[in-house]
Amino acid sequence: MKILVTGGAGFIGSAVVRLAVARGHSVVNLDALTYAACLENVASVGNSPRYAFERADIRDRAALDRIFEQHAPDAVMHLAAESHVDRSIDGPGDFIESNVTGTFTLLEAARAYWTRQGKPEGFRFHHISTDEVFGSLGPTGKFTEDTPYDPRSPYSASKAASDHLVRAWHETYGLPVVLTNCSNNYGPFHFPEKLVPVVILNALAGKPIPVYGKGENVRDWLYVEDHADALLTVLEKGPVGRSYNIGGENEARNIDLVRTICHLLDEMRPANAPHDRLITFVADRPGHDLRYAIDPERIRAELGWRPSVTLEEGLRRTVRWYLENEAWWRPLQQRRGVGERLGVKA
Repeated sequence: MKILVTGGAGFIGSAVVRLAVARGHSVVNLDALTYAACLENVASVGNSPRYAFERADIRDRAALDRIFEQHAPDAVMHLAAESHVDRSIDGPGDFIESNVTGTFTLLEAARAYWTRQGKPEGFRFHHISTDEVFGSLGPTGKFTEDTPYDPRSPYSASKAASDHLVRAWHETYGLPVVLTNCSNNYGPFHFPEKLVPVVILNALAGKPIPVYGKGENVRDWLYVEDHADALLTVLEKGPVGRSYNIGGENEARNIDLVRTICHLLDEMRPANAPHDRLITFVADRPGHDLRYAIDPERIRAELGWRPSVTLEEGLRRTVRWYLENEAWWRPLQQRRGVGERLGVKA
């Protein structure tokens, strides 16, 4: 297939781009190159004849129309989004613009292109979303594809809105869509403002490792390369109109995740051990959801997919990658807001 990937210079998007090219697909990477994007994430495929890059904003309809017409994709994988909850608390407008207006504009461009092409049955619009749209769980239970939406942050509300738009364009206009909602991703090329890279890089620098509240918030952790594999599986095999929850089957409290990373660093960089002495509990995020957990039965039963990387192995690979790739992450620490405590204005 020829796949148009939006946000392909970001963390998850770049994993999709690398894997899709490796599997023989042609990829057009559409990215506006905002603060969290990094073209080094796709440098390994940059010279491939199956790869092309287009710098454009998904809110720019004229640019989208040109890109669709020029590249004639068989599918769209829509990953471009503002995604950091703390930033959404401080500046919700950017999230509405990118995640809601941007998704609307992309849907309209895709619909117009699909119509001009004679509405081919094989075309797909794959919308990639988050489990955060479902809200917060208590100590038990898991999110299914039928869980009612209950977003609690500007970020998750904007993603919930984009999910509803995609479903509406399918029901109203017949646009052939598939949707996925994933749990927390981690792995190589993770922008250094999210929890896992913050822990690694602060520990390496001997700085306090901030843990919100008491660290009792629970997340299901999904290795990013597993996620990319799941996304391509859904694109290739998922029935039109169907949604799938994608989880790592790796639940962990934040404090336990942080301690695991510290212990891995003790092993790999013993000179500064014990790294867990740097753990510092800080004021919690406003509206911090207690627990997310994915029931992956649908994607396992219908598409035969399940994660291949355990949390212990994935964290080991991730820590090793950051130790070996300082030239990648060091310049990113100078970007806007990185290293600052965000999300406290509320």
